[in-house]
Amino acid sequence: MQEHEKNGVLYFTFSNLDQVSDIFVHAFSSRLGGVSTGDLATMNFSVNRGDTKENVKENYRRFAAAVGFRAENLVCSDQTHTNYVRVVTEADRGKGFDREKDYHDVDGLVTNVPGLVLVTYYADCVPLFFADPVHRAVGLSHSGWRGTVSDIAGETVKVMQERYGTNPADLLGAIGPSICQGCYEVSEDVIREFQKQYEPSLYPLLYTKKPNGKYQLNLWEACRQNMLRAGLLPGHIQVTDLCTGCNPEILFSHRASKGHRGNLAGFLGVRE
Repeated sequence: MQEHEKNGVLYFTFSNLDQVSDIFVHAFSSRLGGVSTGDLATMNFSVNRGDTKENVKENYRRFAAAVGFRAENLVCSDQTHTNYVRVVTEADRGKGFDREKDYHDVDGLVTNVPGLVLVTYYADCVPLFFADPVHRAVGLSHSGWRGTVSDIAGETVKVMQERYGTNPADLLGAIGPSICQGCYEVSEDVIREFQKQYEPSLYPLLYTKKPNGKYQLNLWEACRQNMLRAGLLPGHIQVTDLCTGCNPEILFSHRASKGHRGNLAGFLGVRE
């Protein structure tokens, strides 16, 4: 990943998406450069964790100015760990920023409307970026362990195929900052759900068992496998090396903070 800083705002981009920056705008936030305080310091994008709407809107404005888009063009998700994907149109412009959202249970967003910038939220779960440079369309999805086993990556690609004519082989994919395998201990019931969805040959790549009976789960690899199954080419997928749990000084992590944290965000849109 590429690290950037402007006016105190630290954010990250992917080199494969940077190569088509004339078509798309994208970024993943850090916790630095905003106005929030306490456990939410400073670049928090959630109004559901004790922050004020004024702080969050100012954070959006500062982030948008640093990356190079208008906050009024944002369209925000309403995440509940589903695999539901919403098609975003011009009528959605501003929802979640300066307009109320009229949708629920949405963990994935897709659009081909120039100027709109999709937003999804994170504090350990996996951001999934999809960009179709042929049809000038994008998808951005939130993939926790539930979204991963229910294959929100595949659902996002399917909707892009149906709505925009996307060929999965044309897609550029990126797996963003999130919790690494070394920080992500899960119980056996979670592993059983993954065993139902993946071939046994992949189990050694997806998890390791610990002496205490728990498992270390590799969500990055699981999401990469989902992208491959959806038809993305291996060379078109970039996987982060930035863990939320390992980097609490610059990223929010639910596990590392024991729930005392704000929200990071991923941003992706088609340029005007």
